[in-house]
Amino acid sequence: MEIHSFFWAVFIAIVVIVFAIDFVVANKQTGTVKIKTALLWTWIWIVTGLAFGALIHYMLPDGNEKSLDYIMGYLTEKSLSVDNLFVFIIIFTSMGVEEKNRPRLLKLGIMLSIFLRILFIFAGTALLEKYHFVIDIFGVILFYTAIKMALSKEDDKIDPEKNVFYKIASKLFRIDNDPFHHRFFIVKNKKIYITHMFLVFLVIGTTDVIFAFDSLPAIFGITKDPFVVITSNVFAVLGLSSLYFALQGIMGLFRYLKSGVIVILFFISIKMLISGWYEIPKLISLLVIVLALTVSILLSVIIKEKPKK
Repeated sequence: MEIHSFFWAVFIAIVVIVFAIDFVVANKQTGTVKIKTALLWTWIWIVTGLAFGALIHYMLPDGNEKSLDYIMGYLTEKSLSVDNLFVFIIIFTSMGVEEKNRPRLLKLGIMLSIFLRILFIFAGTALLEKYHFVIDIFGVILFYTAIKMALSKEDDKIDPEKNVFYKIASKLFRIDNDPFHHRFFIVKNKKIYITHMFLVFLVIGTTDVIFAFDSLPAIFGITKDPFVVITSNVFAVLGLSSLYFALQGIMGLFRYLKSGVIVILFFISIKMLISGWYEIPKLISLLVIVLALTVSILLSVIIKEKPKK
């Protein structure tokens, strides 16, 4: 088997196995996942993702270059994904989703996120191959995203009812707002109703579109290799459901993660915009990403959170 085909086969096999395990665990889950269990599974997925990068380094002919791109892409997308999970926590809380329904919604949301990312990656690759100036457009989008994140306040609230698709669904369908339903559709008096669960998934799905669109310029600012782009993205998203439950217990360790993500986005956007004149060495890029994440987590640990009034 040709080496690249072998890596694609390994990648697909790992993704299928991970989702199979995740869905079995989710179906058996009846309450909140314990923090220790969530952290254990989170580390398993992180180690799996990094191990795949090590395989790239040692087994691919151009593994030195590709593994650096993979690690940078993985760390960037992972940090973005963690930041996005905070939004999921707010959505679940504000929409009153029961704990027992959250694992299933997370799995479906992650599957949708992976599908959208791969779709956007193929579209972005096709555009970059045909129009090189698109890299500058991606750079501007990423720069704008970083500014938007920097200006947003921590106490900004998300109102799901202002979601466009939420409003459309509310007008087109009969709604059963009982939060205890675990199905998307129910039949009452021979009439079909959409449930509260369906509305939550609709909000998560449309939020995923925004996340996928934001992550596209970030990864293309690191590499344009479809194999590295797809694998680093998907591995970064895998295991997010476990990380979600871990975050609920250790959110204090990530209070300044948003600042680290903003620094990374600013750096990658500048890297893209000056790529026509100067190519920043990959080792320096990796160092900037690792330092931004490390410093943000260290600051979260060192600086004590002020008590809320």
